[in-house]
Amino acid sequence: MAIYKSKPVTVAHPADDMFGRLTDLTRLQGALDKLPADKRDKIGNVEFTSDSIKIHTPQVGEIAFSIIEKVEPSKVVFGTTSSPVPLTMALVIAPVTDDSSTVTAEIDVEIPAMLKPLVGPQLQKAADQLGTLIGTLNA
Repeated sequence: MAIYKSKPVTVAHPADDMFGRLTDLTRLQGALDKLPADKRDKIGNVEFTSDSIKIHTPQVGEIAFSIIEKVEPSKVVFGTTSSPVPLTMALVIAPVTDDSSTVTAEIDVEIPAMLKPLVGPQLQKAADQLGTLIGTLNA
């Protein structure tokens, strides 16, 4: 097992509100659709439904995640429905003030030790991009 974490991203919403936003992902799709084309291009091909995220990459194809666990108001865990290896992704929410919180993306994956040097940097990049995406869409 290997865990790749993004840097915490501060958002201007209380933890309870962020939990609600991250458990109904249609809100994120609406925010994503409103982004300017240049910012949308940096994020890549991502789709949100009420309880799933689909990421389209040229290297791997489509990876789909669905909500498998909710720990109100601190964590939303996604499991993959189509991935070459067992993989979970968690969004960890921590209160900062009454009006703000942080969100950290964590990717937990089962990969052989010999593949970590090859795959690890890409998974760290994915965790960082997910953290940035959540921050951008909830600013």
